[in-house]
Amino acid sequence: MNDDRLPPVAPEVTAGLVEGLSPRLRKRLDAAVAKLGSRPAHREGATVTIEVDGETELRLHAPGGVVATADDITCGCLLAPACVHRAAAACAAPTADPVGETSDQHTPPVSDAARDPEPDHASPTEAASPAQRAAADALWSAGASVLEAGVDGAGAVTQAVLLRAAHTARLRHLSRAAGAALSVVTLLRAARAGDPSYRTADLVTALAELLGTAHRVRTASGAELAAVRGRVRRPYRPDGSLRLYGLFTEPVVTDSGHGGVRTWVAGADGRLLTVGDVAPGGVGRALGVADRAVRLGDSALTHRELGRAGLAVSGATVSPDGRLGAGKGVKAVTARGAAWTEPPLAALWETPPSEQAARALRSTSRYADPDGGGSDLLFLDVELLGAVREPGGTCLLARCEGDISVRLTVADDDPALAHRDNVTLLAAAPGTRLRTIGRLVPALHPRLTLLACSHPTGDGTVDLGFDRLSRADLPDPAAPAHLAPSQPAGPQSPLYLLERRVEQTVPAGRAALGMVGDVTAENRRLRRAGLPTAAALLTGLCTSAAQRDRDLFGRLLPADTDGFAAYWLAAARYTASVAESLCSAAWSPTREGPATVSSVPVHETAQG
Repeated sequence: MNDDRLPPVAPEVTAGLVEGLSPRLRKRLDAAVAKLGSRPAHREGATVTIEVDGETELRLHAPGGVVATADDITCGCLLAPACVHRAAAACAAPTADPVGETSDQHTPPVSDAARDPEPDHASPTEAASPAQRAAADALWSAGASVLEAGVDGAGAVTQAVLLRAAHTARLRHLSRAAGAALSVVTLLRAARAGDPSYRTADLVTALAELLGTAHRVRTASGAELAAVRGRVRRPYRPDGSLRLYGLFTEPVVTDSGHGGVRTWVAGADGRLLTVGDVAPGGVGRALGVADRAVRLGDSALTHRELGRAGLAVSGATVSPDGRLGAGKGVKAVTARGAAWTEPPLAALWETPPSEQAARALRSTSRYADPDGGGSDLLFLDVELLGAVREPGGTCLLARCEGDISVRLTVADDDPALAHRDNVTLLAAAPGTRLRTIGRLVPALHPRLTLLACSHPTGDGTVDLGFDRLSRADLPDPAAPAHLAPSQPAGPQSPLYLLERRVEQTVPAGRAALGMVGDVTAENRRLRRAGLPTAAALLTGLCTSAAQRDRDLFGRLLPADTDGFAAYWLAAARYTASVAESLCSAAWSPTREGPATVSSVPVHETAQG
């Protein structure tokens, strides 16, 4: 986990300090990083000082909030500047994610010969430059090394290789791949530190994005190349004048201890936008911020008021993911809102659920275009059927258009929020018809986290994270929580047999997967389920993991890390694609029985 007491360090600074260590000191680097995390530190202005021991101090100077050069990290020990402490401090600190033309904005200028010109777009026949292909090769090798070592073996030295590759990629205007590499480093640090918010699936996604993007840079051209290169992050763009209508407000509470709110609004054209306020503070801050004024122009509306009112905004700025900017040039005044049954909001509920799910799935896809935008919200008119038991507890079962049974789950179980109590109460009102807003949960059956709904008996709407319903709000008479007839969510897809091997690689590395042994029985299950490509990938992945050739003298040759990485990437992308197809099929009103998919060619998943 990154030491949040320390300022962010530019990737190339960390890479350079680690590269400058002797082999002996590199072996001691991980232990030095861990030791620094337990040492006292204090901040004075732009400088953070760490007490290495009773006589030695280590300083990180961060003008502008970022440690931009190696000279900004100084140590008072006798071995400085060639000591392990400077590199350990850089590795312990968060990695700066540069915003601007390239991540060398704080370093000496790079010559035109060293930097590729940044194109605004790619011609139909344009291919990656030799320098870009070389940068992509370095990224591929760095990602393959992580798969070889696993989380347990991917310490500070392996991470420094990734950071160097990310920096070089950014210089070559491969912003998307560089960002993926930085994500991998952040997740590796979280995993090795035992961060409770870390999920192996997130690292699987980041590694597959890194390897897949690096592979495509080497082969793409034209528009595909432009998409793979990505764009330098431009957080907000001008969007003129907007007439906005409030939808609802949701609490935001993260595992990292941040809290706040996000208020959703819609434009006159139905486009979804958000106004947020999230900062360190947890659930307590989320509850408090909901009744504070939004940070948008001169508006005096609170977040919860905006969720039911309207705004007229001039000089608006909007980020690629739909966040409204709050710059000095933005002007906003309160305007009339609209009911969910009135234009323009009513149109959000007119799109068939299957089409909404497909759109949301494109937004939530593990490998969606970062600039693609879109929303993961669904707008459904439902009839409540009651509670239904499932592993881990109960959820609310409902029926929507197309006679689709959908499971409505709790967005956040924190007892300080109203989600759980509201969903439990609604289970006592089977037959109630509601207009709802929920967030798609990718699964083999229709599933949403329930965020807001129309009032069960009165006018207006309910923000289910903040507003608390009572029995008096339910249709009369209110019954005890009704248990709907048992409706299994559907059989588990045998796809998990391949998914678990993909995930198993990440914590322990290639060698651990190589000890799996015979997978014939698993292959048979996959083929019987109509997934022959999954079976072939499982065989290839496990065989590649176990394969180690020997030379004429019987000595083991180095493992084929590139070959194994290619198989792993194909399996990771394939399982994600099939899982998304199964989720999409589950929302089809004409589906009969469990959804199945045909195989996907390996060469397509490896490039996708």
